Amino acid sequence: MDFDPSQISYEKLLEVFWAAHDPTARSWSRQYKAAVFFHNEAQGVLAIETRDQEAAKRKSKIFTEILPFSGFSLAEGYHQKYYLRQKPDLMREFTAMYPKDGDFINSTAAARVNGYVAGYGTYTTLLTEIDSFGLSPGGSKKLLDLVYRSPR
Repeated sequence: MDFDPSQISYEKLLEVFWAAHDPTARSWSRQYKAAVFFHNEAQGVLAIETRDQEAAKRKSKIFTEILPFSGFSLAEGYHQKYYLRQKPDLMREFTAMYPKDGDFINSTAAARVNGYVAGYGTYTTLLTEIDSFGLSPGGSKKLLDLVYRSPR
C-alpha cells in the first residue's frame, strides 16, 4: 500500500490501522511484527498519541512498535495477495492475466480482490467495481458468492 496524503490523512490512516489489528498481541517474530512507521517528527508524535489513546481505550499494554521509516522491502512472493492465493479458481484467472508474478504482485485488481477475499469490503461496494477486475463471468460469480457469504 502506498500512503498518499492527498487521499487520506496520516491521522485517518492510523485510525484504520489501529482498528484493523490487535495491538495488544505480541508479535511472534520480527518478520510478522506489527509496527507503525513515521517519516517525520509530526507523524511520530501523532503515532505515539494514537497508540496511547488505544492503550487507554483497551486498558491494556500496546505491543505495536512505533519506528522511524528506514526503508521498505517487499515480502516474499508467496506472501503477496495471500488470501487470493488460497482460492485456486480465482488464482487461475489472475495467473492467466498476469503470467509474471511481479505483474500479479503489482496488480491493483489482484490487491482489491485479495481484500474482498480476506473479508474486507461490502457486497454492495463489490458490485460497483467487480467489472474492473477483468474476471470471467464465472470468476466474478465465485467472488460475489464468497463476499456474499462473508461474515463481515
